[in-house]
Amino acid sequence: MSQINLLKNYPRIKRDIAGRAKAKSSHIRAIARKFGKEFFDGDRIYGYGGFSYHPRFWQPVIPDFQKFYNLTGESRILDVGCAKGFMLYDFKQLIPGIAVAGIDISTYAINNCLPEIKPFIQVANATKLPFPDHSFDLVISINTIHNLPLKSLKRALKEMMRVTKKHAFITVDAYSNPEEQKRMEMWNLTAKTILHENEWEKLFHEVGYNGDYYWFTP
Repeated sequence: MSQINLLKNYPRIKRDIAGRAKAKSSHIRAIARKFGKEFFDGDRIYGYGGFSYHPRFWQPVIPDFQKFYNLTGESRILDVGCAKGFMLYDFKQLIPGIAVAGIDISTYAINNCLPEIKPFIQVANATKLPFPDHSFDLVISINTIHNLPLKSLKRALKEMMRVTKKHAFITVDAYSNPEEQKRMEMWNLTAKTILHENEWEKLFHEVGYNGDYYWFTP
């Protein structure tokens, strides 16, 4: 288990943290947490404000995953919280032959995925992954499991460990000081579990998560 930033080449997006905090309400958060059309392709106050594919996002990232985990055309990977499947699509583009699978809680996202990736992704919950034990060489979850309450999050981590036979990598909402915590609280729209970095690491040990990880801070 190691802390490593495998998303360092993901384009850094300028975030209007103050604007998000001002606009946020319990009603808006409730709509965002449905992870439907409003969250992905509705007004920016509900989430992404338009969620469409562009190679500039994941294609610079894939080589870092490939190198770190020695991925080849014979590898099998799972994306937990795959949304519309953009990252999986780029994995298939850049590593020919690689077997991919993805799950997401959002029916809207799965129904509006890239056509090329539709056969490989499905609606499912991270707390009960629909795959046999040790099915994948690598299980990835980017900014997803922190949207679960703590008890469910622990189950999701255990499920990721169950279905991987080698590696796992996650990113979660975390902070290391009061200023980062304040920014996180202002920005957060959907996460139900936000912890200090030390608390996350303690939790990983508690549930037996021995994959790799990194933090998301706005």
